[in-house]
Amino acid sequence: MWQLDARADGRRADADVARLVASLDDGYFDPREPIVLARAPGRLDLMGGIADYSGSLVLELPLAVATVVAAQRSTDPRVVVRSAAAEAFGGAAEVAVDVSDLAGLDYDEARALLTSDPSRHWAAYAIGVLVVLARERGLALEGARLLVDSTVPTGKGVSSSAALEVATMRAVSAAHGMELEGRELALLCQRVENLVVGAPCGVMDQMTSACGEEGRLLALLCQPAEPRGHVALPSSLEVWGIDSGIRHAVGDADYAAVRVGTFMGYRIVAELAHLPVRIDGRHAQVTDARWQGFLANLSPSEWEARFRVHVPETMEGDAFLARYGGTTDRVTRVDPSRRYRVRWPTGHPIHEHHRTRLFRSLLDGEPDAPAEERWSLLGELMYQSHASYGSCGLGSGGTDLLVDLVRAAPAEAGLYGAKITGGGRGGVVAVLARRGRVSAVEAIAQAYQRETGREATVLGGSSPGAMPWGVARASWRPVR
Repeated sequence: MWQLDARADGRRADADVARLVASLDDGYFDPREPIVLARAPGRLDLMGGIADYSGSLVLELPLAVATVVAAQRSTDPRVVVRSAAAEAFGGAAEVAVDVSDLAGLDYDEARALLTSDPSRHWAAYAIGVLVVLARERGLALEGARLLVDSTVPTGKGVSSSAALEVATMRAVSAAHGMELEGRELALLCQRVENLVVGAPCGVMDQMTSACGEEGRLLALLCQPAEPRGHVALPSSLEVWGIDSGIRHAVGDADYAAVRVGTFMGYRIVAELAHLPVRIDGRHAQVTDARWQGFLANLSPSEWEARFRVHVPETMEGDAFLARYGGTTDRVTRVDPSRRYRVRWPTGHPIHEHHRTRLFRSLLDGEPDAPAEERWSLLGELMYQSHASYGSCGLGSGGTDLLVDLVRAAPAEAGLYGAKITGGGRGGVVAVLARRGRVSAVEAIAQAYQRETGREATVLGGSSPGAMPWGVARASWRPVR
């Protein structure tokens, strides 16, 4: 039977890792070769969200729920990945690709191979790891077997895709003796999602899943991925998530359209500021010594005073391309046939970066300052962020209802604020609460469930990212 080996650091493996190992007696893995296991948590986006691709500061909590991947090198000339959970969403439980079909592919070719069949699409997040490691780090492609087990809710805005990418890359790189530091691993995983899967995400999800510390907020300046320390919540506060029961995906057209509109806005602002621009095909290259290419570096006061009125609320793609030639974003393209929201998506990261900086300052504030006043201000910043999501077009009726229920709770409930998380359009709402008030959070979930008929799961707890967690190994030992 398969058994976990003793870890060099003396720590015991988590229960979810032990559970996966206990299920390994079906012949999927070769008993002659060891297995490497890695674990990566989901994340709760407290502040920052979709402003990450515009250079904002973000504050992210690694959750207790996690994805575990077991990896084994194989003489079988295929990469095989299996996940029982995939069947629940209409996916194939097992996907296999010949190594010869993967060898030498560029990213467009890999995306076409791995994402064309909807039932096999989920496996692109795992198999894409091998493609990226081969292209970026010279990994010699060979047979591999991957087994995935996850408790991270899928399509709910808590980074199920990033957890799968990070756990897979951590396990595969360790199985090949390849050393990756946390920031590099996260950026490579972002390439998997952007270039192989084709989802235009920022990097905060992968960074939190890779580098997050248990019980602390990862502060990350997304320019492009600069850690700014880990922030401990005050002992009197805790953060919860409530799942609205509404699924969404980063690759959905609404999220992508908001990202496109944001970069259209940056291009217009650059023109208004007389920054030098060169058009390269369908993209623009802006020489920007002022804001370094990130809208988040534009102050809210300057945006409101100088630029906001000159950025249209909406704009047709063909009119934008005729006037401006393209955007600086290499992940998305402007669709000439589509009308985009521009003004609100442009203003959102400018204000969100400011809100997030204020949020962290309040967390780090003087301990003698009135706590209730500070916590109420934190909640107000969350409500502002949520409203801005809606103005960008990324709200949803379910998440709006959850936020309204939190706002309407009596003061004695100890609930300070709430906001939609991640890419928006459904998913999980983050709630800031006084410590020990889980019953009040559960009451919100129950009220939501009665009103909508949707199950509203409460998410809590925290766990370390893949890098601080390390890797575990398992070996086959005959039963005596």
